[in-house]
Amino acid sequence: MEYRTVGKTGVQVSPLCFGTMSFGGIADEEMSRKMFNAVRERGINFFDTADVYNEGRSEEFLGKFMQENNCRDELVITSKVFGKTAADVNAKGLSRRHIKLGIEESLKRLKTDRIDFYFVHSFDSKTDMAQTLRVLDDLVREGKILYPAVSNWAAWQIEKSLGISKRESLARFECIQPMYNLAKRQAEVEILPMAEAEELGVISYSPLGGGLLTGKYGKDKKPKQGRLVERDMYAKRYGLKQYYQIAEDFNKHAATRGVDPASLAVAWVMANPAITAPIIGARNTEQLKGSLGALDIEMTDQWRKEITELSITPPPATDRLEEQKDISYF
Repeated sequence: MEYRTVGKTGVQVSPLCFGTMSFGGIADEEMSRKMFNAVRERGINFFDTADVYNEGRSEEFLGKFMQENNCRDELVITSKVFGKTAADVNAKGLSRRHIKLGIEESLKRLKTDRIDFYFVHSFDSKTDMAQTLRVLDDLVREGKILYPAVSNWAAWQIEKSLGISKRESLARFECIQPMYNLAKRQAEVEILPMAEAEELGVISYSPLGGGLLTGKYGKDKKPKQGRLVERDMYAKRYGLKQYYQIAEDFNKHAATRGVDPASLAVAWVMANPAITAPIIGARNTEQLKGSLGALDIEMTDQWRKEITELSITPPPATDRLEEQKDISYF
C-alpha cells in the first residue's frame, strides 16, 4: 500500500480512513470487531470517530480493539468535539469549558493518552474563534492532542482561523473534513483549492453519498433499507431528483466497466489530488467489501474525467462561468 502524508505534518496514513460511526450503533461489538480486523488486514492505519457517535460507544469500541491488538502506536486516530454529550446546557459547542471536559472523556473511552487529529466537529457561532484555537493549542502543549483539525467549516472560516493561529503563534488546523462525493461536489469550489494552497490534509466523508452511489439507487430504484430511506437527515441531503439521475448514470458507467459502483465511487474521490484519504464506513463486513475494493482500482485521469462528467459541476465562487474550465457553451 502506498501511504500518503497528511498535509505537511509528516504523518503517513493509508489512502482510506475507516470511519467508526457504526460502532455501537447499527454494528454491535462483534461486527464492529470484525470490521476493525478486516480493514487492518488491508493495511489501513487511519481511523475516525467522534465523541457523539452512539453516545460514546464508538470511541469505547475503538479503544477496546486497539488495546486487544496492542496496536495503538501503529494507528493514526481522530476524534471530534462539538455535539451535545449530556443534558447539561453547556455540554456542547467549542467553548474552553466543553473542549477541556470533552477531551478527557474521549481519552478515557479510547484508552489512550493522546488523539492524533482532534477535530472541531462544526462551527460554533456562540464562541469566539480565538478562544477555541487557544484551548486546542493548550491541548497540543499538554500532549493530549497532536494536531488540531476542523470539520464542516466554510473555507472563509478556516482561512480566518489560520490567520489567527499565525498571528497568535498557535497550533493551526492541519487537517480538514468536508463532505465530498460525485453528487456533492461543492468542496471543489473553495474548500479543496484552499486546502492545497495551505497544505492541509483532507479526509472527506460520505464518498458513497449515504449509499446513493452504491448501485442500490436510481431514478425509479430505492431499497427498503439504508440511510437515505431510514434517516430524515440523509433523505433531505440527497432529496433532489438530479442526485438520483447521477446515481442512475453512474450505475450504468460502472456496469460497462465491470466494477462495483461502491468501489468506483470511493476510488473517484481517492483519486482527487487534494484528498488525503476518503472516510469509508459500513454496517457489516459484507457491505465493507465494496469500499475496500477501491484499493484495487487503478484510476486514470481520463477515467476520472469520464466519471466527473456524469455529475453537475458546481459554478465557480465568483459565478463567472466564462472562466470555468472545460465548460460547454450552447
